[in-house]
Amino acid sequence: MPKVRTNSSAKKRFKVTGTGEITYQKPFKRHILTKKTTKRKRALRVMGKVGAPDRPRVLRLLRMK
Repeated sequence: MPKVRTNSSAKKRFKVTGTGEITYQKPFKRHILTKKTTKRKRALRVMGKVGAPDRPRVLRLLRMK
C-alpha cells in the first residue's frame, strides 16, 4: 500500500489554530515595500483566515479530513 502524504506546500502555508481555524500569511509583504503605504503593510501583518468554501480543500491537503 502506498503511503498517504501531506501536501508539502500546504503544510508550509497553512496552520491550524487550537480552536480549529486555518490561518495563513497574507501575500504581498515580501519585497518592493517602499511604494506600499504603512497602513497597507500594517494590515498585511494580520494572519488571514481560510473561508468556509475553501476549508474542506485545505483540510484535505493537510490530510486532516
